[in-house]
Amino acid sequence: MTMQPGWVPPGIDTGEANSARVYDWWLGGEHNFRADQDAARAMIAIEPNARGIARANRAFLGRAVRFLAAEAGIRQFLDIGSGIPTANNVHQVAQATAPGSRVVYADVDDIAVAHSRLILDDNPDATVLQADLRDPASILSDPETQLLLDFTRPVAVLLVAVVHFLDDADNPEQIVATLRDALAPGSYLVISHACRDAMPVAAETAYRSRVAAKGRARTREEIARFFDGFDLVDPGLAWITQWRPDRQEDVPEHPESLWFLSGIGRLSEP
Repeated sequence: MTMQPGWVPPGIDTGEANSARVYDWWLGGEHNFRADQDAARAMIAIEPNARGIARANRAFLGRAVRFLAAEAGIRQFLDIGSGIPTANNVHQVAQATAPGSRVVYADVDDIAVAHSRLILDDNPDATVLQADLRDPASILSDPETQLLLDFTRPVAVLLVAVVHFLDDADNPEQIVATLRDALAPGSYLVISHACRDAMPVAAETAYRSRVAAKGRARTREEIARFFDGFDLVDPGLAWITQWRPDRQEDVPEHPESLWFLSGIGRLSEP
């Protein structure tokens, strides 16, 4: 019998690929298993940009948090679908930019949560919940969320590379609306989402066949609807490398080749 590493929580099925651990492998992380690695490599064989997309999403997250903390004055962050911790986590970027910023992470994956708890053990301004985006009310009402975040003041909700794991049957627009309705004016919504307009059909099929995850890519129009009630910040809904790049050379000649759209919206006054 193969011994599991000591950081694996009890009851984890390491023989089935998991979206958080596949993403971790693409980012160069070490908290993944053979099934995840095989699925990640299979995706790269079909879509050579898969690793680049993961890294572009991570880079966008960092830019988004820096914008929110430095320019928008946000000091409270709710990161849902936060994944397995790697370099430049939300609390690190936010607290380096604006000391005292508060961060609540939420993820459904046991390993992501376990590692986040280790990292955050001595950080009084950040915490992690094991929670599912499909039940936003439980995330909002969780005692740890309520302890750290004051919803009478602006909060940034981060949904980076996670909403496309929701099926239409999950009613994702209502899920995002539930989060929106809990926010004070001046709050922000951050989304990146796989865009069907540019995503190769083979890539979506391969991912579904290899990874224990549901959901689907959506069109630009469908993704834009998640921002109902928000005013999109310039440059609007853009290909992920085109959202306020640190350097113009970071934007490929064909930015749609990374087939993720990204945007940040500010909640309008009622």
